[in-house]
Parts: sequence; structure tokens; C-alpha cells
Amino acid sequence: MTSLFEPLQVGRLHLANCVVMAPLTRNRAPGAMPTELMATYYTQRADPRNGAGLIVTEATAISHQGQGYSDVPGIWSDEQVRAWKRVTDSVHAAGGKIVMQLWHVGRVSHVDLQPGGQAPVAPSAITAKTKTVLIKDGVAMFVDTSAPRALTLEELPGIVDDYRRAARNAIAAGFDGVEVHGANGYLLDQFLRSGSNTRTDAYGGSIENRARLLLQVMTAVTQEIGGDRVGLRLSPVTPANDAQDAHPQPLFEYVVAQLAPLNLAFLHIIEGSTGGPRDYVQGDKPFDYAALRAAYRHAGGKGAWMVNNGYDTPLANQALQEGADLVAFGRPFIANPDLTRRLRENAALNVPDRSTFYGGGAKGYTDYPALA
Repeated sequence: MTSLFEPLQVGRLHLANCVVMAPLTRNRAPGAMPTELMATYYTQRADPRNGAGLIVTEATAISHQGQGYSDVPGIWSDEQVRAWKRVTDSVHAAGGKIVMQLWHVGRVSHVDLQPGGQAPVAPSAITAKTKTVLIKDGVAMFVDTSAPRALTLEELPGIVDDYRRAARNAIAAGFDGVEVHGANGYLLDQFLRSGSNTRTDAYGGSIENRARLLLQVMTAVTQEIGGDRVGLRLSPVTPANDAQDAHPQPLFEYVVAQLAPLNLAFLHIIEGSTGGPRDYVQGDKPFDYAALRAAYRHAGGKGAWMVNNGYDTPLANQALQEGADLVAFGRPFIANPDLTRRLRENAALNVPDRSTFYGGGAKGYTDYPALA
């Protein structure tokens, strides 16, 4: 690809352009239920002439245990499926394409958000040095995460089944596909990284062992709904949510090579520190993203390569010329429902109101103006 604004076939999906709306947690789903306001929000950004070629929803919990923040949506119940169907019907009526991001936060949670006030779960009983969001009386507060307990071997097949069921539910809700969240220090990423995984069984120690749960989840999800409507998000060097690993290059090159036979629709790669410096270094040397893509292609991976983090139009077009297929934009889509048109016309961007990012109503959510 040489331009953001050309159409592209991505797995089973024909996209009108190469601009992707990245997943953005907005905490506007009380009781884990999608709302009509959320339908309006996504539909505003779905017009293929002015908005995203592909929308990836906010991270959506695959189970009650998978929740880590107040008022985030879920996809484990029939009621949630019906509520999401109203969102997807509206997006499709506007001509858009939308996939659901499937999420288990692992240790990035709080006892107030867990079933029965239990401890969050993790690969190992190591508390994340990070915060989560609780909403009390309509006010969002950042609080320390709770100490987790380590998942037992016997529990891991149930986690895989939760992802399988969530993918099936997403398709029943009308989504065009799913993106598995394997990034930003959440459960699957916690298993990958030596800083959060100190297990001594078949899911810890070697790279092959630490990657086992992620690969089992991806195999289950692709078997359930077909690899051509499945993507995966990875963040090789981000420190988000206390994600740490001393040797990310061999870890993630192994992961992407193992994914190649699954015939995924796309891989979504966060470059650098999520929402921060693109040149962030974790380990003893800068991460080589071109080598990561080459490892995937060399292993036979044909899925679209999506890049993310701090992109503008010139940088995006450069990435496309160098081998990327899709470019994801996050916060610019918060304040600019017609972001693709603005990028194409080099128009000024609305500035997002950070005070309305997490929780609230229409203000700072569905009230940003489009170009006349």
C-alpha cells in the first residue's frame, strides 16, 4: 500500500481505507452493558468516506473475572450480545466495519470489580505496579490494583474456553470479527513476560512455555470463528501496566512465527510505549520492528500488518511504503469522528478533552463536531 486512503482486503473484510480506529476504553457501559450512546459514538466514526476503514471496539471483558475497570462492557451474557447487536446494526447501516477487542485484564484489576470480591488472577502472585479506574457516584478515580493470586493449571482450559465463547458471542452480536488483546500488560501479555510470569510449570520459564496460553487462545478463537476474521494486538516493549521483559525481541519473534499458520486477518503492533515515546527501549537494545514483521512473513504469515502509536499522515504513509498495511489511530478519533477526512484534506484536528476520557455521558464523547 502507498496511501492511507486506498481500499484493502483484510482477511474476510473489505475495508474502504487503511485507517483503523484503535480500541479506546471510555468507561460508559454501566453494569458491563453496551448502551445506545455507545452505538451513536461508534456510528459517528463508521462512515467509510470520512471515518475509519475498520473500527476496533474498546476492550471488552470476556468474563466477569476478566474485568479490571469500572463501567467497561462485557460479552459473556446473552443480554450483552443483544445490546451489542444494536451497536453493530447501526455501524453497518452507516457502511462501517467493526471488530470487537476481547479482553481479560488478569492482575490489572481490583477486588471491588471481581466476582464476590475475590482477588484478581494472574500467571503469578505478583502485584502490578499500576492503577485501575473505579467510578464512585459518577466520579472516576485512579486506585492501586489489588494483589492477585496465581491461576492453577486446572483453571487455564477454562480461560481458553472463555475466549472461545466470547468470540462466538461477538459474531452472534453482529461483529465482523474480533481482535484478541495480547498487549499492554493484561493477562495474555502477563503470561508472555518474565517480569510477571515466574511459573515453573508448562506455562512458565522458557519462551515456548510463556507463549503457550496466548497460542492456545488464538488457536481456539480461530477454530471457533475462522482465522480470516481474527486479529491480535501485541505491544513488544511497552511498560504499560508494569509489563516487563528483559529480552523482548526473541520472545515476540517466536510468537509471531507461531501465529503464521493460523491465517489471521491481521496483527496489530504497538510500537514503543503505548501512548508514549515511539523509541522506548525495553531490554538491552532498541526493538527491531522490521525484523518482527520479517519473522512473521518468513514463517508464512499473510495477515495484514497494522502499526500503532503516534502516527500522523506523513509517518503513516511512510509506514505503508515500508511494508505496513494498516495504521491505527487512537486518541485523535476521540475528538474527530471524521478523522479520515481530516487526514486526507490536511484539516485541523479537534483537541480532545482529557477530563472526559473515562466515564460520563455525551460530553466529550458524542458532541465533537465534524467538518462542515
